[in-house]
Amino acid sequence: MPVKVSIETDKCIGCGACTSCDNFEMTEINGEPKAKVKKATLDSAGCSQEAADNCPMQCIKVA
Repeated sequence: MPVKVSIETDKCIGCGACTSCDNFEMTEINGEPKAKVKKATLDSAGCSQEAADNCPMQCIKVA
């Protein structure tokens, strides 16, 4: 069953903790570092769930 991955960018502090998973990359939004999801729909949560669990701001959603 496919899973959806998203980031609440307004809550993201740009720490980069999620980039240990290859589905996330850092970008710049309004001059601030923010995480970005590379692929919003995946076959399984994989490392995206680990990134969500490790996010200090809990702004990554995997559903």
